[in-house]
Amino acid sequence: MPRPRSLTPRRLASAALAVIDREGLAGLSMRAVAQELGLSTMALYRYVDDREELERLVVDLVLDDVDTTPPAARAPWHERIETMVRRLRDAMSAHPATLPLTLVHRHHSPAGLRWSETVLAILTEAGFTGERRVVALRGLLGYVIGAIQLEHLGPLSGAGTTAISALPPGEFPLMAETARHARNVDADQEFFGGLALLLHGLRA
Repeated sequence: MPRPRSLTPRRLASAALAVIDREGLAGLSMRAVAQELGLSTMALYRYVDDREELERLVVDLVLDDVDTTPPAARAPWHERIETMVRRLRDAMSAHPATLPLTLVHRHHSPAGLRWSETVLAILTEAGFTGERRVVALRGLLGYVIGAIQLEHLGPLSGAGTTAISALPPGEFPLMAETARHARNVDADQEFFGGLALLLHGLRA
């Protein structure tokens, strides 16, 4: 039988995302989303097959906020890549608990695919081809996802930095000193400083 249309995919994704934002990824279940929507769990199965389908809807909802319009061509390619990375970071940082889902389902997301297509076009114009272009795209994705996880799960302003700064200087002199400096590094400085190093490496 055809599924009823009273609940759109976007409404389902919004409900699932609300559960994740409130309870974390571990809290996502068919039952929790059904309750968010005021449905029975069995009624939710009339709209989606399983949790995996919900996860895909969530990823597409989050990534749909990313502006995939190519930046102005007059700018240097590395500045255009930075613009694209900034857009992706803004969307993903708004819902950091969904990061693991992005890793698993981004290849199903039209919005995520459009972002990668735009980045690949910029890299191609800059002379990246073949395996080098593969590594460049994967490196950028890996950096964005990893950096956002560090920012939200192990921020420099967190207890970990304090604990490392108190390590015995005789045993961990560089770790302790670096942690003391880390207290003065904010999230944007950390993210875009690291991105600048990556882009410098790609330009080499």
